Amino acid sequence: MKKSLLAVLLILVVVLFLVLVRTARHTPHQVASISRIEIALDEGLIATHLAEAVQIPTVSYGNPDQIEPEAFEEFIAWVATTYPEVSRSMTGTRHGGYTMLYRWAGQNEALAPILLTGHYDVVPVIPGTERLWNHPPFAGQIVDRVIWGRGALDDKSAVIAQLEAATGLLKAGYQPDRTVYFSFGHDEELGGFKGAASVAAYLRSEGVQLAWSLDEGSFLLDGMLPGVEPLLASINVAEKGSLSLEIVATSPGGHSSMPPRQTAVGHLAEAINKLDAHPIPGGLTGLSLEMFDVVSRHMPFGSRIFFANQWLFGDLVEDQLSATTFGNAMLRTTTAATMLSASIKVNVLPIEAIATVNFRLHPRDTVEGVVEFVKSIVENERIEVRQASSFSRPASNVSNSDSAGYKAIERAVREIYGEVIVAPGLMVAGSDSRHYGKVADNSFRFNPMIVGPDDLTGFHGTNEKISVHDLAEATRTYTQIIRHGTSDTSQ
Repeated sequence: MKKSLLAVLLILVVVLFLVLVRTARHTPHQVASISRIEIALDEGLIATHLAEAVQIPTVSYGNPDQIEPEAFEEFIAWVATTYPEVSRSMTGTRHGGYTMLYRWAGQNEALAPILLTGHYDVVPVIPGTERLWNHPPFAGQIVDRVIWGRGALDDKSAVIAQLEAATGLLKAGYQPDRTVYFSFGHDEELGGFKGAASVAAYLRSEGVQLAWSLDEGSFLLDGMLPGVEPLLASINVAEKGSLSLEIVATSPGGHSSMPPRQTAVGHLAEAINKLDAHPIPGGLTGLSLEMFDVVSRHMPFGSRIFFANQWLFGDLVEDQLSATTFGNAMLRTTTAATMLSASIKVNVLPIEAIATVNFRLHPRDTVEGVVEFVKSIVENERIEVRQASSFSRPASNVSNSDSAGYKAIERAVREIYGEVIVAPGLMVAGSDSRHYGKVADNSFRFNPMIVGPDDLTGFHGTNEKISVHDLAEATRTYTQIIRHGTSDTSQ
């Protein structure tokens, strides 16, 4: 008995020793020291330019036919007037109606070009919510060194910062070794099927294969992960796909005064509950593991214990991450019931009750696999699963985080922001990279601006804003991205 107890205690001591040693070694990777770069800018003028851009209501409504051409034409004309150096020094073309493509010719045509992109269309302001804004959404006001308005973050700030960066380099006489394209989309909020898709088709027809592209994506995240103190620059190397399914419940119908024991709505509710109770299997593997391996090294010792010893705590780590919206989105294909429809009248039993469920596909999953999984969970004699529309897209390819393009972005971020965490990430929403990626060896998704928890409601919501300082820092970062990305040494 004593020998057995001693053996157990010895095993526990060995396990504890291994846990502590592995945790002690789970520290931030050593990175080469990079000197901070100082770039003189007229921050006030750049802020004024973004404010002017916000004042032009380039709104993408749900129905593409609702587009107001005058606003988009005004924006294009404003860009030409505000950034004459770009118009004079680059070849500009329009695609899909209002998407602008600029080509800045490099000195060595043998080098594969790169592409920087953003979109200048914005989502509408929800009617009736205007009073919730601290400043009118299309007034473009600058108050206390903050620029307010729709598009301040998503995504006119990136467009303006790229134009400012290019203008500054042109004025300084910079000559890129490799060609760089700039594409500014007009319908990203509708999927980019006219703008970015046309640009990608045009580049393909011209025989252009990009070394890499950089689109909107994640940001420098401030305070978004508990216990992680430095800014986290999450350079997204992939984006999720999208699939919408209809869960259709049926029943005979009739008058609501004599309902059956369970109506079509009841059957539908059961099906939705089953989907919620059976999330699509995920896990801390692949890209998700790569990101959390980097980030967790900056956590307090107590948290590092679990990430450094996944051989012992793997299930617990995944359970804890799955309990948060951010962590869950990183680990798996997500399930979200977003739309419901049933009876046409209060006293009429529905013959059909329908829930539209949106799935954001993790790179490990396929459209066909998700459909089969959902059918296995909910389909029966009362429940049918059918695709909500002909449109679906798989997750993107995973780009190489060890490539020259990724390293150029990482170096630029460190030069401007200093000691930050840089990690490859996964974009949980969609971007125009779904189109540009078809003509690029690698596609990255990252905006070099700081975003904290208080900024999240601004995305497609209220009080969208960006500080004058953050906009200037983004301009500086894009300047360095262009320098490093277009040099002859960035193979």
